[in-house]
Amino acid sequence: MAKLMPLSDLAPHYDGILCDIWGVLHNGVAAFPDAVDALCRYRAQGGIVVLITNAPRSNHVIYPQLARLGVPREAFDAVVTSGDVTTSLLQKRPDTPLFHFGPVRDQSILEGLTHPLVGSRDTKLCLLTGPLDDGIESADIYEPLLREMRGNAIDMICANPDLVVRSGHRIVICAGSIAQLYAKLGGKVTYAGKPEAPIYQAALTQMTIIAGRTISKSRILVVGDGLPTDIKGAAQNGFAAYFVAGGIHATDMGDMKTPETLTRTYGLIRHQFSDLELAGICDHLRWI
Repeated sequence: MAKLMPLSDLAPHYDGILCDIWGVLHNGVAAFPDAVDALCRYRAQGGIVVLITNAPRSNHVIYPQLARLGVPREAFDAVVTSGDVTTSLLQKRPDTPLFHFGPVRDQSILEGLTHPLVGSRDTKLCLLTGPLDDGIESADIYEPLLREMRGNAIDMICANPDLVVRSGHRIVICAGSIAQLYAKLGGKVTYAGKPEAPIYQAALTQMTIIAGRTISKSRILVVGDGLPTDIKGAAQNGFAAYFVAGGIHATDMGDMKTPETLTRTYGLIRHQFSDLELAGICDHLRWI
């Protein structure tokens, strides 16, 4: 019979964890105490935790943000962001005029770069970091602008492939939803974060530095709540996955404490990702 798996059941089989942040460690308002406790206990037993997030900002911005939300430094070893990967992509096109599609707070991602910021009609390159305003629930509001950009053949780099995120009790869109619409309209999109390989390669580099040795992929567990990002990323990049069902898919999935729902969820994930090693499912990340 399918059962919910606490992290303590899986911990002996893995030397390292690549853990999502939003929806797993916090909800954008406050940290989840059980999740923080689980990672602290895992690290106390010698495990390595690298937080891997589709945040469209450099990793140094994430550390104080986590502290403010109540995630202590003892819960993780390092942070790798899609913002870090985005910076690497932009460095390959130096000095190119750039249209930043996103909130001003995300412009920290441009620190140290030489791209002049211009309007959408004055460039062939767009950096998408998120909706222009907080709390947007549909990308359709941006369709006129995206159609104009498509007409001008603007290449888009999406710094946050997440489609939606839970903010408190609401579900709001992320940059990925806007990029998805742009691609649907015929625009060219390059994705910097999960589920694509570069962010996992960056995370593995960090884990190797911390461990002082190379850790086999078979000994690394991906923890996340997003099927099209975390779980797909694990499947595409050769990692086992630990699905947190109480995150962004909670409403769709139902109550994991119901055996029928849990069994159905195991089946759904295994059907959708036939090459995936699904190590377990939890309602929320917890140690026991």
